[in-house]
Amino acid sequence: MNTDKKHEQPVKLTVRQIFVTGLVGGILGSGLVVGGVATYQHFSNSAVTPDNAVGTTHTARMKVNISTQATRAFDKVKGAVVSVTAYSPGNNDTLQALLGGTQETTESEGSGVIYKKANGTAFIVTNNHVIHGAKQVNVILSSGKKLPAKVVGTDGVTDLAVLKINGQDVHQVATFADSNAIKVGQPALAIGSPLGSKYATSLTEGIISAKKRTMTVKNEDNGQPAQATVIQTDAAINPGNSGGPLINVAGQVVGINSMKLASTGNGSDTPVEGMGFAIPSNEVVTIINQLTTHGKVIRPALGIEAANLSSVPVSQQQDTLKLPDNVTKGVVVMKIKDNSPLRDAGIKSGDVITKIGDAKTSDIATLQEVLDQHKLGSRVSVTYYHHGQRQTATVKLTLESDGQN
Repeated sequence: MNTDKKHEQPVKLTVRQIFVTGLVGGILGSGLVVGGVATYQHFSNSAVTPDNAVGTTHTARMKVNISTQATRAFDKVKGAVVSVTAYSPGNNDTLQALLGGTQETTESEGSGVIYKKANGTAFIVTNNHVIHGAKQVNVILSSGKKLPAKVVGTDGVTDLAVLKINGQDVHQVATFADSNAIKVGQPALAIGSPLGSKYATSLTEGIISAKKRTMTVKNEDNGQPAQATVIQTDAAINPGNSGGPLINVAGQVVGINSMKLASTGNGSDTPVEGMGFAIPSNEVVTIINQLTTHGKVIRPALGIEAANLSSVPVSQQQDTLKLPDNVTKGVVVMKIKDNSPLRDAGIKSGDVITKIGDAKTSDIATLQEVLDQHKLGSRVSVTYYHHGQRQTATVKLTLESDGQN
């Protein structure tokens, strides 16, 4: 994975790292005190009111209503937010087993949100990368109670996973909002366990910075790059927030926090702040429903290698692909695989797909989104341009996706 686009990986802090963090905070705090000395003003005793000159100090008795939209939203979902602890085998498991010793494990922590409770079982959505490769997963409720969790299903393409626990002690369940209805500039709240369960149910506030960003991420299941369409927010998202909810001021989940941009990646290691990303709730709902039903996501594929039309120079779009001037977005078919259902439809390398059914496919990410909405074995119309001519073919989606188009 590129260093500039990384998952908010589960937390692994040493004692030394924690000490250094605290030390830096102490130094900065001292600096603020020293700087403040120069701004102090001195007053004579005559300026002191008689009431405050002698006697004891008391807090004000006036009650202030400090309830805000953020507070009310937090209260609606805080009991549904959990910490997720995953234990993975260490590198020397085989050696330890041979020597008869205890197998070493590594602990990592992320976040999750309870979204359903049925028949005494509670279901939790989190990130796949939080629990990937784990042999044991535990969930810590907002009350502090720790429970063993079972993995229901995972999906490396969308970086989502579903867990289930005994729901006896679960008293609050989150609801999902329509992520297509969010607007840039509206408030967004991130809840989770930054730096681990020690800071569980931490709340940060920001706005929706962008509704749809296309990011290149790594599929944890096969190590291959994948395209993800995510919500961008400037609400602080730190290591350990992965899998926690991004909510609106109504307390509804609009996304699952997944990653942040940490540096520009231009070789200068320029730090980046306020660029976090969440998986849209509409996609989350589609995926978790499949995971709870099948244990995995069954998605159709076209069996092609493709490129975004926007990455092709305009001169080649017209001279090589022969596209009309008004066709500026789409997916260029670079190679058709042997098992592709497009082979029987007459679509060739060099053709540009612009629609699947009635949905536009402006790039590879939206093409995958559209395919995910169809069932394996269904028939769809594919609109494409061949040597500049607009054509339509009916394709039966017989190929199951392996994480690629």
